[in-house]
Amino acid sequence: MAVTRTNIAEADPVWARITREAREAVSDEPLLGGMVHYSILHHPTIERALSFRTSLKLANGEMSEQILREICEEAYAADPELSLAARADLAATYERDPACHRFLQPMLFFKGFQAVQAYRLANWLWREGRRDLAYFFQMRSSEVFGVDIHPAARLGKGIMIDHAHSIVIGETAVVGDNVSMLHSVTLGGTGKEEEDRHPKIGDGVLIGAGAKVLGNITVGYCSRIAAGSVVLDPVPPCKTVAGVPARIVGEAGCSQPAVNMDHLLRNET
Repeated sequence: MAVTRTNIAEADPVWARITREAREAVSDEPLLGGMVHYSILHHPTIERALSFRTSLKLANGEMSEQILREICEEAYAADPELSLAARADLAATYERDPACHRFLQPMLFFKGFQAVQAYRLANWLWREGRRDLAYFFQMRSSEVFGVDIHPAARLGKGIMIDHAHSIVIGETAVVGDNVSMLHSVTLGGTGKEEEDRHPKIGDGVLIGAGAKVLGNITVGYCSRIAAGSVVLDPVPPCKTVAGVPARIVGEAGCSQPAVNMDHLLRNET
């Protein structure tokens, strides 16, 4: 009886697209051939490629790449939600970032995407009770990417962090699905209390560059926070807030601000 073998790329269109783009990249720029083969084409699945890329970035003299890769592969094997979230983050970056023209780019070059995947692995370790190892992932991600996300924070799927420099997300923060934020965003606390002390960001929220959201407050779904704002009070859904301290200055401007990435406040009549 003949045995039918399924090519993993055929069963996984996201990975098939990434590998196709990788081969095209090697053809266009042969000098990147070694990097692209080691990072993408050498691996049979997106999970293995993400494990390789994350371990390569986070390894140092204290923790080898091989050990970190085994940890990452263990996490992806144990929790399929990690793979689903990675695919959603990848699609979000491609759809929302005008500088992203291929799925391959976040995998290889975009530290926002890579930092969020490192956080997701740290969060898995945290939930498994492996807290010190989770802190190691957080520390190295902060050192390598400039993104400091506490492993206990809860981030949804479809997260896009553009430029991803100086991002801070605290321990009890919650970020919903399909949220977009730019560089220098802080989701922080307001004191030394140890209880629930960080913001709760609803689905579809757009957070502008340099915005600070502080304290255990709720930012309603599909709202916008203008660049440079300091948000200290709850934000209703579908509103735009701006200023220091932030105040409501209008409606969100569209039904999906985090997807449209529209930061402009227009006069409403």
